[in-house]
Amino acid sequence: MNRQQNGNHLHGMNEGQLELAPMDLMDADLDGNYQADELDNNINSINPAQKPSTKSLSPIVSDHALNVLNELREANLLCDAQISVGEQSFNVHRAIMCSCSSYFRAQFTGFNNRSGAGSDESRIVHIPGISASIMNSVIQYAYLRKTNISDDNVHELLICADYVGMVGLVKQCKDYLSRTLSPENCVSIMGFARFRFLEDLYLKARNYTLRYFTDVAARNTDILDLNVKDFYSIISDDELNTREEDYVWKLCVKWIDRDPENRKQHVAHLMTGVRLGLMTPKCFMEEVKEHPYVIQCEAAKPLIVDTFKFMYDLDFLNPQAEELTTPPLAMPRLPHEVIFAIGGWSGGTSKGCIETYDTRADRWVNINAEDPAGPRAYHGTAVLGFKIFSIGGYDGVEYFNTCRVFDAVKKRWNEIAPMHCRRCYVSVAELNGMIYAIGGYDGHNRLNTVERYNPKTNQWSIIPPMNMQRSDASACTLHGRIYATGGFNGQECLDSAEFYDPLTNVWTRIPNMNHRRSGVSCVAFRDQLYVIGGFNGTSRLSTGERFDPETQSWHFIRQMNHSRSNFGLEIIDDMIFAIGGFNGVSTISHTECYVAETDEWMEATDMNIVRSALSANNVAGLPNKRDYIHKERDRLMEERRQRLMATAMAREDVGSTNRSHSLIADHNNDTAMDDDLLDGEESPNEEDGDVDGEELQLQQQVAALPLPLPLPHPLPLAAPGAAAAAAMPSAAIAAAAAAAAAAAAAVDASSAAAAAAMPAVHINRQLEDRGPDNNNNNSNNNNSNNNNNNNNNRRFRVQLRNQRYGSHHEIRRRS
Repeated sequence: MNRQQNGNHLHGMNEGQLELAPMDLMDADLDGNYQADELDNNINSINPAQKPSTKSLSPIVSDHALNVLNELREANLLCDAQISVGEQSFNVHRAIMCSCSSYFRAQFTGFNNRSGAGSDESRIVHIPGISASIMNSVIQYAYLRKTNISDDNVHELLICADYVGMVGLVKQCKDYLSRTLSPENCVSIMGFARFRFLEDLYLKARNYTLRYFTDVAARNTDILDLNVKDFYSIISDDELNTREEDYVWKLCVKWIDRDPENRKQHVAHLMTGVRLGLMTPKCFMEEVKEHPYVIQCEAAKPLIVDTFKFMYDLDFLNPQAEELTTPPLAMPRLPHEVIFAIGGWSGGTSKGCIETYDTRADRWVNINAEDPAGPRAYHGTAVLGFKIFSIGGYDGVEYFNTCRVFDAVKKRWNEIAPMHCRRCYVSVAELNGMIYAIGGYDGHNRLNTVERYNPKTNQWSIIPPMNMQRSDASACTLHGRIYATGGFNGQECLDSAEFYDPLTNVWTRIPNMNHRRSGVSCVAFRDQLYVIGGFNGTSRLSTGERFDPETQSWHFIRQMNHSRSNFGLEIIDDMIFAIGGFNGVSTISHTECYVAETDEWMEATDMNIVRSALSANNVAGLPNKRDYIHKERDRLMEERRQRLMATAMAREDVGSTNRSHSLIADHNNDTAMDDDLLDGEESPNEEDGDVDGEELQLQQQVAALPLPLPLPHPLPLAAPGAAAAAAMPSAAIAAAAAAAAAAAAAVDASSAAAAAAMPAVHINRQLEDRGPDNNNNNSNNNNSNNNNNNNNNRRFRVQLRNQRYGSHHEIRRRS
């Protein structure tokens, strides 16, 4: 959506063209608007038996006839009525005004006039409270079905059009306001629409406010003028799109500061709309608990106590405790964007599975919507609206030129036109509503050819080729250009990159990367090109680098926690997510994200299925997003508790054994196919390495079930209660502090016992990653236990607490 408010726009269409298509042929766009499904229509048009209807092709009145009638009006010829506003009158034709306005139809036909339809009095209509310029625009629309709409007149014009019953003009005004929604005006448009009972415009403005909440909170002052009921409905909405609850609390403080004498009484009520349990501890301790509005409010103290109990309850692993329920103060909101991970290679074969990632709950969800045409790996994907286009690929036998499209709203797969060439290891990008299939491997040769798909015509066309052959490369769109990076040309992994400019229709080289990269992934992020991972011909890479188009230079970024190639890479919540892939030994399910502000990678929950050669795409604004997110959100705490208890038990059970198993649960070698190793062979020839029995049993017994409670820098266990008691001398808070201290002592004792029972190597290891101490034997571990018991106890407690609460970005930080 264009957020900038433009100047005057001349909107015109015939009244008959305002009719909407049937709902079953329409799809909602990112803002909830519905538009005709051109792809489905084009596919249907292939059937010669279907003939398009000519009813909607011809307008009711031709443009020429409308222009002639308007010229007659301006010359005051054949006019038979007057419209009077203030001191100015407009000569009009009654038939024209009656054709588009129920109000004028009633006036001129005498239903609201005692003088009768033929009298002189019935031919003069007085309309009070309307300016001459607005009435002139209304009359212009009546004759031409178009008029000038701008920011200066749209509100008054809509009111007048609604008053005289011009439905078409009302719709044009609402469409204009919808198109010009911005963080600065969305709240005022929302209030205007509700006052005028324009429900559809109100919902669009409200959804826009929720979607761009961070920008609205920073740049909009109208939101501070809302009454408490409307303001609370915004901040408490599950659809509120915010990565950090700190922003929500800070907006509440700004709202109260607008009129503190009358508004500070609502602080406790507003706190119930903020997810206090998901705030960063620093913000909660310094900006919530210590705030004067909170200290002075007795009703807010129980909320502070409940948050303390939730954040620092160390009795979390008590197996005799009742089933835990996630409280409202820690219930994650609904994500605005969802990552789809589709297809891939695992267990020596291609997969058709689909998983979606819920970033608010940090959970992967299995979706029962596999392509009935069969699985594919090493394919490319692109997103247009709510449709995911799957291009080319390989199923272990055949190299595809076929293409499929998944409609995420209808949960349905369809076939679209095939490409001219078979393409495995293909790079795919979207630009200006077109999909580009770049390079790849056809089973015989690496390709430099490029094809472009037009969804409106359902046709592929050939465009100029790249400067070199690229298979197993990656492509993305930045500043109106398509960048193709890395790849394999049949002889070597490439460090080169180039871009395609659709205006010049030419491919142009850019400076080489710092590393050769095949099986690489790239994304456009913050006006720069980020290229991450891959294979350099010798080993899988964890390095990443970014390209600055202004300086034409490459710069390294922080290395990933896991080396990988042929993985998914996508942006969500202003972070880059790396998903799955092949680490040189086996396919992996690890997911991690890059935070540009701190230049660090943090661990997220692993996928449910290990795989490489998958695609990852971000789909935003789905109307049926609840079908793709974690549903049992109230059980997140219980799931986390069960997982941590299973982790502790599994570590103790496997501590006395050291068997060697395959990394894959089905005990089969998972052969991953890399283009630079294939060299024309039909099947890959790469075996997995082994892994010790401890990690295998841990992976089999424990599923990743994190709770999105941010705690990036754990605080001292007893400190929160003590600080609370010092700042707020309340008996309830003092009791909470004492309970927290007692719980800390209990867990210290249980943790010491658990640590003494298990080797130090098991305490220091991450579940997902083998540490450098995997080859240590049990005798060395037992000897080190006696010397490092206290350190291990502290590490064990910190690890459990970190695994429970997660990180600042609602995903758990890697130790």
